[in-house]
Amino acid sequence: MVRFCIAVLICCLMVSAVCANENFYASEIDDVIFARIKGKSYKDDCIVPLSDLRYLHVLHIGFDGETHEGEMICNAAIAGDMLDIFKKLYEAKYQIEKIRLVDEYNADDETSMRDNNSSSFNFRFISHTKKVSNHGYGLAVDINTLYNPYVKEVDGKINIEPATASEYVDRSKNFPHKIDHDDLCYKLFIQHGFEWGGDWKSVKDYQHFEKPLKKN
Repeated sequence: MVRFCIAVLICCLMVSAVCANENFYASEIDDVIFARIKGKSYKDDCIVPLSDLRYLHVLHIGFDGETHEGEMICNAAIAGDMLDIFKKLYEAKYQIEKIRLVDEYNADDETSMRDNNSSSFNFRFISHTKKVSNHGYGLAVDINTLYNPYVKEVDGKINIEPATASEYVDRSKNFPHKIDHDDLCYKLFIQHGFEWGGDWKSVKDYQHFEKPLKKN
């Protein structure tokens, strides 16, 4: 009887592990997914081959404390890192409000950020430059974007993205969902070899993590 109970327990643990793996996975961009991103995040002039991208399915804890399904597209080179990071964040009950494809916002970065959406791939240029963003290669990810804005001085004026995030620019203040050096999200991304935009000098991008990889 004891052996039977142990066997049942082991079986249950194995099933639980399989279910967890089924909730955190990466897949190639198939026709169904491509139809969702074509002309939006994957624009007509996109220079990134579809074979370089991966669709991610993850679970995350929302601001309501409940489990939610999330989806994201990133570069294949960081897909394994991303799955491991999001799995650990989920297990730690770290709150991320939304993880949706930026295409649900018609690939408009400002709209996505105002809704506090966390995302990765979106073929676009760095703000106020003609250089392709690492988001354009799927090598960067933005987390809890409203609470962790992009801040840069442009023509003598402070530019904040999203524009609705002015109350979160002062990082000396304490408020929920702030990414800093003590934050678990920061620690996990750094452990995986990512850089944090909050450490940059000429610009501050508190939501932003990117992995410096050599691109062809």
